[in-house]
Amino acid sequence: MFKILDRYILKKFLSTFFFMMGIIMALAVVFDISEKLSEFIGNKAPLNEIIFDYYFNFVLFHGNMFSSMIIFISVIWFTAKMAQETEIIPMWFSGRSIYRFMRPYVFGATILMLISLVLNHFIIPRANKVRLDFEEKYYRDKMYVEDYHAEFPNNEVVYFSSYGSENGLVNEMVVEKWSEDRKLLSFIKSRTAKNIKGTNKWKLTDCYVRKVGYPKDALSHHSDLDTVFQFKIEEMAQRENIAEAMTYTELKQLIAREKKKGSENVPNYQIQLYQRTSYPFAAYVLTLIGFVVSSKKRRGGIGINIAFGLLIVFIYIFVMKVAASMTIKVGFPAYLAVWLPNFIFACLAVALFKKAQK
Repeated sequence: MFKILDRYILKKFLSTFFFMMGIIMALAVVFDISEKLSEFIGNKAPLNEIIFDYYFNFVLFHGNMFSSMIIFISVIWFTAKMAQETEIIPMWFSGRSIYRFMRPYVFGATILMLISLVLNHFIIPRANKVRLDFEEKYYRDKMYVEDYHAEFPNNEVVYFSSYGSENGLVNEMVVEKWSEDRKLLSFIKSRTAKNIKGTNKWKLTDCYVRKVGYPKDALSHHSDLDTVFQFKIEEMAQRENIAEAMTYTELKQLIAREKKKGSENVPNYQIQLYQRTSYPFAAYVLTLIGFVVSSKKRRGGIGINIAFGLLIVFIYIFVMKVAASMTIKVGFPAYLAVWLPNFIFACLAVALFKKAQK
């Protein structure tokens, strides 16, 4: 059962977190508006879409992404303030264990962790789809892809030299069909190709089609050819943040498809998938560290605790970036990379906690 102390600390925890979240997100929106306002005006983006389609989902996405960090700073802030005002001293001298004082902190971290998990897996992907569609329509530069090469299921290999989203044309596209024993069955080469949006239908221009197989080997030329492939242009020309708008199931399917194609983006998608669970659980680790480092009254005041907390945040982000780079550059398993910072800082939290008990 919750006591007065539990309710008091929990109220401080949650109120400080949401206050800091509001301040940080307000600053983020101001900086983002200053960067993008001219593009919004130039592209005549409606005000209601800017507010509800873009910035509402912008705050939802970025607020949730940095929620663990904000939890950490919030814990340090209100705990250090309590220590500075000697509110914690009676707690230490009441004869109760440190575990008793950690209870409202753990409960608060659990509430925020569960909210973050639900957002990451069920709400944020759908919100991101609206936000990214808005960016595509009113802000983003046109997409350009060069020297594409991939192998699709059913032994179909695709090459093209370039693609521009402004006119939707693929230049110098080659599609090869191979048998299971790696014998060439057919070969299509076109000077330009265009995918009919939302379908697998393609329009080829200045196209050569070769059917391979002795003695019926045949080569034909078509100035224009309508055909159907198993792929769409959206599968070949993708922005790096496409995974942000996908649900868990959609992202798993994307990873499976990209693996078959031998795509170099697979590690990025895997990191995105596993981070949706690892980030919320960081709330426990950072809450424990924040409690331990800020529960003692320091000569330098709250500023010393905040400075130390920011240092830990920077180190945490640095470890995350290094682990992600290891996955992308040297093939380190993605699930280990995203959980590695939590494991390292969990060990630090336990060490600091044991020291605090003494």
